Amino acid sequence: MKTVSICVTSDVHGYIMPTNYRNNQEEHIGLAKTATIIKKVKEKNDTILIDNGDFIQGSPFTYYFAKKQPDQPSPMINVANQLNYDLAVIGNHEFNYGLQYLQEAVEASDFPWLSANIIDNNTHQPFLGKPYMIKEIAGIRFAILGLTTHYIPNWEDPNHIENLTFEDACKSAKNWVTKIRKTEAPDVMVVSYHGGLERDPQTGELTEDLTGENQGYQICQEVEGIDILITGHQHRFLTEKINGVTVVQPGNNGQAIAEITLEIDQTIQSITSTLHYVDEQTIVDSQVENSILEEERAVQAFLDQTITTVKGDMEIHDPMEVRLEGHPFINYINQLQLDIAKADISCTALFHDQSPGFPEQITMRDIVSNYIYPNTLKVLKITGHDIKDAIEKSVSYFQVENNEMVINPTFLKPKPQPYNYDMWQGIYYEVKASNPIGERVITLEYQGQPLDLNQEFQVVMNNYRASGGGDYHMFKDKEVVKDIPIDMTELIADDLLKRDELVPNTTSYFRILQ
Repeated sequence: MKTVSICVTSDVHGYIMPTNYRNNQEEHIGLAKTATIIKKVKEKNDTILIDNGDFIQGSPFTYYFAKKQPDQPSPMINVANQLNYDLAVIGNHEFNYGLQYLQEAVEASDFPWLSANIIDNNTHQPFLGKPYMIKEIAGIRFAILGLTTHYIPNWEDPNHIENLTFEDACKSAKNWVTKIRKTEAPDVMVVSYHGGLERDPQTGELTEDLTGENQGYQICQEVEGIDILITGHQHRFLTEKINGVTVVQPGNNGQAIAEITLEIDQTIQSITSTLHYVDEQTIVDSQVENSILEEERAVQAFLDQTITTVKGDMEIHDPMEVRLEGHPFINYINQLQLDIAKADISCTALFHDQSPGFPEQITMRDIVSNYIYPNTLKVLKITGHDIKDAIEKSVSYFQVENNEMVINPTFLKPKPQPYNYDMWQGIYYEVKASNPIGERVITLEYQGQPLDLNQEFQVVMNNYRASGGGDYHMFKDKEVVKDIPIDMTELIADDLLKRDELVPNTTSYFRILQ
């Protein structure tokens, strides 16, 4: 009997050190800590190490090197080479810094990058020429097929995916698994898919619209001959069995690794899966830490450099006051979204109550302290009715008790949801919070006139809200006019770097009345 482990990271998003770049506090994240877990597994068993995509983008660390040191390969690759990854799968965010940056990262890697369903239109072959690999370990032949969510053209800058075709991942899996089984005769068939599950793994009930973004459940049901399906993209922590296929997903930012353990005696006797989480007992791997000391110092210095100066006051002292009266910081984010998207109307939120706003000297760290989520932007075509319904949903955040404005408990439990209260720009509205929910909007104007509820408008918002996130059902399945797939922190930094100074806009675009 032979024992082999497959170790998986996914959606690492540029986190090596266990650092929260907002406040420089240590957290239970990062490759430097997951490396400690990986090395313990390797001491125990013969191991195949796989990254399942979204590796080189997503943190201030990777932003710095892509934007400030674009001529050198990502330091993420140096760490991956140290850890002796056997392969990586191309994720959707691998394209965010452009094809050249991705190709240089691939060339610097001591391991192949796989994706069978991304086709180079010039060669009509899989992008980078690597659909799958065969890995023989302990006399056992493993076939690992790489697949990537084919929804990428809905998000990515067209210039970053020029001359590439993204084939349906499930159809590609059927073709390649059949071909690999026939020509390679592997003992174990692994599909490593940078995509997630579109259905509940236990009940099979739909958990999202069938856009094709996530097809993990469908692949397990429709593709014969798969032993293991590695998933990602959704940042979930999963160990499941679907239709007899072992399915894992190890979260994001290096919070955990998935270990799939196989007992093999001529044929597979058992497959078990475990998630190993980074916690307070997990130490930083000194080899990884020492290898990026200089890079980490450079990033920290960059985060503390002044980007521009505020001419006025944009600090936040009372988050409730911001949500009741508006604030120059919110006005800045909404105006930036309007300028970038060329939309009619914008909405955004104050994401957390520790958001400090902008001090007099704005640094990159101030940006990531305020804009804490890796959001991108979408422009939806929606009606005036949809806008009114969304504002009604949003202002259900408030209720009046003893002649005082307080937060509706449904926004506080089971967890605080300040990110689900939006503030709008491009319109003017007044709300009476003591009215019944659904009847609170008493004034709603566009360009100085009552907003036509039947008219269609182009509205820019973050991708979470555009998907209907936060129970904003009025946005779900609406036409996406424009998708801007660049992280908002990058958009903010790029804008501020162009400014000698930032003058606060103190205009009030709404009134919340008792």
